[in-house]
Amino acid sequence: MSLDYLEAHQSKTASKWRDEAEWRRINHTWLRHSQHIAVKLLSYMKKENLTQSAMAERLNCTQQYISKILRGNENMTLEILTKLEQAMETQLIVE
Repeated sequence: MSLDYLEAHQSKTASKWRDEAEWRRINHTWLRHSQHIAVKLLSYMKKENLTQSAMAERLNCTQQYISKILRGNENMTLEILTKLEQAMETQLIVE
């Protein structure tokens, strides 16, 4: 009964979990930095009582891009990192 149920409900497309896990392993270092920045940004936004839209306005970008940053897996440019540092008045990139 269990095997029949599983076979009847299995996906017709192959799972990509192995590819996604390998991608996370390869990109672990910059993902860690991105997640750290996301936490700092979220803390800053809470402290300043800012919405994603308000933060986007400060950075001259879209709310959708702020959302991507807050997910912690956005490979940001030096330009956006500099804008974040200026807006938050903190250092995100250690020299």
